[in-house]
Amino acid sequence: MTAPTFRLAYVPGVTPTKWVRIWNERLPRVALELVGVPAAEAAELVRGGGAEAALLRLSIDRDGLHAIPLYTETTVVVVPKDHLVTAAEEVTAADLADDVVLRPLDDTLEWEQLPGHPFAERPETTALAIELVAAGVGLLVVPQSLARLHHRKDLTYRPITDAPESQVVLSWPEGEPSELMEQLIGIIRGRTVNSSRQPVAAPKVKATDKAKAKAKAKKSAPARTPQRPQRGNRKR
Repeated sequence: MTAPTFRLAYVPGVTPTKWVRIWNERLPRVALELVGVPAAEAAELVRGGGAEAALLRLSIDRDGLHAIPLYTETTVVVVPKDHLVTAAEEVTAADLADDVVLRPLDDTLEWEQLPGHPFAERPETTALAIELVAAGVGLLVVPQSLARLHHRKDLTYRPITDAPESQVVLSWPEGEPSELMEQLIGIIRGRTVNSSRQPVAAPKVKATDKAKAKAKAKKSAPARTPQRPQRGNRKR
């Protein structure tokens, strides 16, 4: 008999390590298979049955999918180490007004207007955009986890205080979740191994317990003061 497996997809920059460790502790007989997937393909992989669930960034086409928010990432600008913005601890979009700002095709940030000047072509991936930043072509605005993932010694990054933020969610197909899916949701939401979503039923009271309780109540009840009989008038 084949051992059960649960496939969890994740996009670049998202690190499921902590949840994998808890899964292995609680469900040692069920293998948690991690599937790395490009951001643009994650939602479709879950819809098509290539994974039972995925850790991905919004925004996505949520048709046919559930999604619960996990956390929001800080947005940063990746720059060469000798760039002027490195003089500050954080910057605003206006500080990038004179720079070329790259926007790769796998960008998940929802901009009303990208800061700076756009590059002639959109790089195909974030990894390629990082290479262009290192070559001095322009700057790149990404979630902080992606800046860390593509770390280079000749580049650094600074938070942007007024940029759109990226939200990481857990997504799975619509419908009644499987038992293993419920286990994963509980692990990611921080439920303990003994916690339950169902209300705990009141314990049944045995007949002997009822008798003991009745006797105890009778024993603890205050004693009644006996009434003294009234004396009648004696005939002399």
